[in-house]
Amino acid sequence: MRTRVHIIAPYESMTTIIEECIPLFPQLAIQYEVGDLMKGAELASQAERNGAEIMISRGGTAQLIKEAVTIPVIDVQLSGYDMIRSLTLASQFNGQTAIVGFANITSGAQSIIDLMELPLKVYTIRSSEEVARLLLELKASGYRQIVGDVITVNTAKTYGLEGLLIQSGKESILRALEDAQLVYRYLSKNHAISIILNNLVTQEHPNLIILDDQNEVVFENLTDFEQNPLTDNHIYLTNTNLDFHQSQVQNVFIVDDYQLTVTAYETTLSNKSYKVYSLEKGQPYAFAQFGITAYTDISMEPIVAESPAMQAVLKNIRALYENHEPIYLLGEADSGKSFLVKHIHQMYSSGGLMLQINLAQVPPGHLHKIPLSKVRNVEINHLENGPSEEELTSFIQACLQRQIGVFILGEQGLNPNRTLDVELNTIIMPSLVDRQEDLAPLIQHFLSDYYQKYGTVAVKMKEDALQLIRDQISHMTVNQLRHLIKQAALNEQDYVISAETLSHLLGEQPSSNTMKLSGTLKEIEKEIIQFVLHEENNNQSKAADRLGINRATLWRKLKE
Repeated sequence: MRTRVHIIAPYESMTTIIEECIPLFPQLAIQYEVGDLMKGAELASQAERNGAEIMISRGGTAQLIKEAVTIPVIDVQLSGYDMIRSLTLASQFNGQTAIVGFANITSGAQSIIDLMELPLKVYTIRSSEEVARLLLELKASGYRQIVGDVITVNTAKTYGLEGLLIQSGKESILRALEDAQLVYRYLSKNHAISIILNNLVTQEHPNLIILDDQNEVVFENLTDFEQNPLTDNHIYLTNTNLDFHQSQVQNVFIVDDYQLTVTAYETTLSNKSYKVYSLEKGQPYAFAQFGITAYTDISMEPIVAESPAMQAVLKNIRALYENHEPIYLLGEADSGKSFLVKHIHQMYSSGGLMLQINLAQVPPGHLHKIPLSKVRNVEINHLENGPSEEELTSFIQACLQRQIGVFILGEQGLNPNRTLDVELNTIIMPSLVDRQEDLAPLIQHFLSDYYQKYGTVAVKMKEDALQLIRDQISHMTVNQLRHLIKQAALNEQDYVISAETLSHLLGEQPSSNTMKLSGTLKEIEKEIIQFVLHEENNNQSKAADRLGINRATLWRKLKE
């Protein structure tokens, strides 16, 4: 009978390496799942209940799994190559970078940094509780990128910093699986009996929680729940009901978007009292009507705002938001409007829901039916196709009375014929042409994202390749740029994206060194403007000075 090994990968790209290693260990029955920190610990608990005999994970996730299961847990260690590749990528970031982690990471990192003379600083922590405080201090000191384990990277992103995960390679996974073979030799044969009994309990009670007389959880098996849904108030009400009836009781609660039924009874073992809770998750109830999407957990990415244009937009939005004023975000499609709303929600909502409302799909008379008690922000789209002015005005005013942030997104100016009895504040989203200073940081952020998500090779871009993008940036949105960098990262075989790779993706580009001066007068005028912009590296202020026009006129002529 093969040993049952369960691997919890803290990040998705580790699974590719795990799949390569599985055939090399035919004597092990290897399964794997993806989940970091508490999610990983929950997956590990479920795997143990399903018969796993050995767990394998990494870093902070492995530490939490050790607390959550009773079977051996093997921690995947980092190799020198893993560290070198990650630190090389981190050194390309345009800003201060810190390596934050436990001694098993930072000691090796410091040696490599000293050897390669990389512009990185190392900070060692002794417990995961130190991470948040340290990262806040580093952010205040000017650091913008944090490199480390899953818990460090996730915390960094929560605070609006770039986070780069140090990934484990094949050598590290192989060593962990070899350790699993060694550990299994010491497992007791009686462990099989324990698994059988545990399986019997979990089959009979798929969602079971046992509390002691201090209401501390002593046993938990939750098949239908990602985490324990019971609040202190639920427990108080159920226990009060038990004390009164002195028998089995049943309570029904509304939790998030579903009905929770709790059946409870009290029992005694060795003169100690225990409360046994059996949970049942009902069908979701209709929170949202057509065209309405609710978000509860939005993972925040840092906003790239090196350009004066983007800095001004962020400053003005924050000022309006803090004063609870409705905001109309005006900009072309894919300019990052919705991303910016999610960023504001994550930064200032302190939990709660964000609603994304497509007015083109919301039936008349349904806006007032939306429950707003847990809502912190609303994003409204397709204002031109929405309900009556009275209904929309009433909904916006109801949101503002509850101090709910209101963001209306549009691609054209407000229709003067559509009069809302609400004063909207228009903020114009800058295009990539107006965000030249953000171009390189955006590209580096995308490269880091795809490196961690897909395990791509490229970690930076050559200057001539970057210039190709600058030449095309007037025709790109942020999402189009992201897609281009994704394709470049997937197709580049080297560590640095070349102009050749980008040329294949962009197609043959016309030479910018000469002007054809053909076509209508307006076409010739636009060709001259593009030529001067190219010579001035797309600096609109300098190009406008050379052409003898102001920047607003230049922008208008480019849009014609």
